[in-house]
Amino acid sequence: MENLLGLLRIHVKRGVNLAIRDTSSSDPYIVFSSGKQKLKTRVIKHSINPEWNDELTLSVTDPNLTVKLTVYDKDLFSADDKMGEAQFSIAPYLEAIKLHHKLEGGLPNGTIIMKVQPTRQNCLSEESHILLNQGKLVQNMFLRLQHVECGEVELQLEWIDVTGSKGF
Repeated sequence: MENLLGLLRIHVKRGVNLAIRDTSSSDPYIVFSSGKQKLKTRVIKHSINPEWNDELTLSVTDPNLTVKLTVYDKDLFSADDKMGEAQFSIAPYLEAIKLHHKLEGGLPNGTIIMKVQPTRQNCLSEESHILLNQGKLVQNMFLRLQHVECGEVELQLEWIDVTGSKGF
């Protein structure tokens, strides 16, 4: 990929209070899509509060990238049921990485570089912190699922520089 800026690792931590789509629970999984890329978590059986702890990696070629996620309930004998969707922009995260590069290190672990507030334009359910964690800049976020009665997903973003990429 000649336009590769780097890689975005998405640590899919957990779902909270997801919608029930089977008799008394659900079998959720998440599909992440961005441009032509699609990635999927594993299915967690019988849970509306699944703990995925899956790591997925997207190639980033556009700094204004929006990542869409859709939560589904896995069904054996019919089409999988939608359990909500959300999206987020990586632009604030990339802005914090640029700021961190300008500061040239020396910051203690846990230093918050930037805060992103929930707005009508994003799916954040609470303030999202971009902070220094063991020498890496990470963004923690809770996303409120849309087009569904309830549910949130907790994620953590991490940037991976790629040798030979053009950077941003």
